[in-house]
Amino acid sequence: MPPSRRLLPRALWHAPRRGNRHRLAADAGLLAVAVAFAIPLVWLVLSSLDTEATLRVRLPTSPSPDNFSAVLTDEITFTPMLNSLLICGGATLLTVLCAALAAYPLSRFRSRFSRPYLLTILFSTCLPITAVMVPVYGLFVQVNLIDTRYGTALFLAAAQLPFAIWLMKNFMDGVPKVLEEAAWTDGASWPQTLLRVILPLMGPGVAVVAIYTFIMMWGNFFVPFMLLLSPEQLPASVSIFNFFGNYGAIAFGELSAFSILYSTPVLVLYILISRRLGGGFALGGAVKG
Repeated sequence: MPPSRRLLPRALWHAPRRGNRHRLAADAGLLAVAVAFAIPLVWLVLSSLDTEATLRVRLPTSPSPDNFSAVLTDEITFTPMLNSLLICGGATLLTVLCAALAAYPLSRFRSRFSRPYLLTILFSTCLPITAVMVPVYGLFVQVNLIDTRYGTALFLAAAQLPFAIWLMKNFMDGVPKVLEEAAWTDGASWPQTLLRVILPLMGPGVAVVAIYTFIMMWGNFFVPFMLLLSPEQLPASVSIFNFFGNYGAIAFGELSAFSILYSTPVLVLYILISRRLGGGFALGGAVKG
């Protein structure tokens, strides 16, 4: 036995071996989770190229873009995707704007009601959307907002606003107050300070709020399904239901092709701003001098 090992307690002899077993177990667990997530994605890609696709994961016997050709029509894809972009894009802009205006006083002014107010906002995000849809539907009928894209966008923005305020306030807390004081010294008003000083410095935070809000709205099925009645008004999240036929018949190939097209805007949005998100907050040199 080596002298160095003889001096160590017996319990520490097997520590490296035990650490290797733990690491291998963790790697195996992560690999299993990765496979569980990868299999549906692999099925999605393979089925989109298979005209006879089923629920089985298999290589297509003769890969063909016929499924994409079948769904690339105005009625199936282009009109619903345009409706989704109009509804979700407009609602996202409204949510980010209102969240910034609401988060500014919560971040900059101290009050004994601030914490209870924030907790109330956070609690409101836990309410299931199905619990409020019946009174909302009745309200929309009375105010003539039913079956309108802008009415649906207003409700989606209101539903995502509480958590957006919470996120925006946390990001706004990271902006030094001395920058606002310098802007006030130069004669800027608080709206100018918010728009020209705070929001540009917390660009990654605004991007996070916008991405989260857009993704949550983009995949929302229940709200537009309840508030929109005309087929030409429906977004892609609802029109995907058309691929489920009667008696359990499902066009798996066309459904997979449409799902890939439906996911493209979210992926493109993330890729375009991923570099900005990785940059973090560059406020270190903003308070010097």
